[in-house]
Amino acid sequence: MSTPSTRRDECGHHSRRDTGLDVVTGAFSYSGRAIARRLLDGGREVRTLTGHAERRDTQAIDVRPLDFDDLPGLVAHLRGATTLYNTYWVRFAAGRTDHDQAVECSQTLFHAARRAGVQRIVHISITHPSIDSPYPYFRGKARVERSLAETGVPYAVLRPAILFGERGVLINNIAWLLRHLPVFAVGGRGDYRVRGIHVEDLARLCVEAAQHREDSVIDAVGPERPTFLELVEWIRRAVHSRARIAHVPGGLVPILSRGLGLVLRDVLLTRDEYRAMADGLADTEGPATGRIALSSWLAENGESLGTRYRNELDLHFR
Repeated sequence: MSTPSTRRDECGHHSRRDTGLDVVTGAFSYSGRAIARRLLDGGREVRTLTGHAERRDTQAIDVRPLDFDDLPGLVAHLRGATTLYNTYWVRFAAGRTDHDQAVECSQTLFHAARRAGVQRIVHISITHPSIDSPYPYFRGKARVERSLAETGVPYAVLRPAILFGERGVLINNIAWLLRHLPVFAVGGRGDYRVRGIHVEDLARLCVEAAQHREDSVIDAVGPERPTFLELVEWIRRAVHSRARIAHVPGGLVPILSRGLGLVLRDVLLTRDEYRAMADGLADTEGPATGRIALSSWLAENGESLGTRYRNELDLHFR
């Protein structure tokens, strides 16, 4: 049972500060780090299940292994937790890991949470998940959502499209390319829209969702919906790039990305990721739930954005 205490908020007023245990998968990664930090700031005890304990940057978090082959261990690590915040997923298939396996691992985690008596699961999904999607990523996310609903534990699902903010990969690497390449290729007219949300906004929504008992599904999206071409222009201006933006046939984008990936020893953009974005799956027309505008954040952080390339394979697989 959590024990409430009080603290002064930003306006100097006393507010409740609840102590108790929450579990975050991947608390040293991107969205998991932001969630864990917000929970710690609110007085919660945080335990993480992670395969990257070497990334620990604070002693305030209790670290346990995220081992999907050890169901009793997962149950033990989750026992006593009020809320499980699940950020686990894989962006693309690599080695022996693919989206089907990620679905099975997620199902194992939810089963363990139910057996451990976790009171609520807050799960990060994706905009437009669909069992019938031609894209394994979106199809897998839909399967995970369905499994979560069948678990019997009260839940909240947050559906972001793309994330931006400190330590982000996508926006940072576009900026890095614009800093280093003379030409940046945009597939087709670049008129497909993207609806980014700041990682701190996502963390806020997750923690707020944990306070409610009813099941919910929330589109986690920011206030702006630029076309991809507009987004590249925003980033180009923010980093003072002189790169020329060239429109190329959409089918060339994955090929060019694969070539650059070989040079950088990384995966920049997969064919499915480009096609899903071009199909409008990184956009929604609903109301904004995030508050931080991407254009403003780019203007404020342009000097440091893209000064160093962030390698996805190094971050998650090597």
